[in-house]
Amino acid sequence: MLLKLARLPLGRYCVGWFMENFSSLLPVTRLYETDWLLAFMHPQPIYLTHILIVPKRAVPDLAALSAEGDSFAIHFMADLLGCVNLLVGEFNLESAGYRLIVNGGIYQDIPELHFHLVSGPLKE
Repeated sequence: MLLKLARLPLGRYCVGWFMENFSSLLPVTRLYETDWLLAFMHPQPIYLTHILIVPKRAVPDLAALSAEGDSFAIHFMADLLGCVNLLVGEFNLESAGYRLIVNGGIYQDIPELHFHLVSGPLKE
């Protein structure tokens, strides 16, 4: 139900607004958090290890992030790299192998920028 709402234009706006203003209220176990991003386990994982990394600002997609030209993009990308490196070490993903995925266009289920740090086979 929430996924369907998030796909609507008003829902997309609400998701972005919520992340900017009330991300601290998300009922998730925080794996990593800075002023620019939040990382947590995917609530409906499809991989053995499935972590979501989301910006704390409304950004519709990767192209919009690079088009912003402000310091948010620089801080977010620096924090993203630090976050991924920390989580890869913490979850021992280097030996297991991992992927950092960002979807766009028709492949983007939620029209807000987010990254998937995944490892292992698809869950059945």
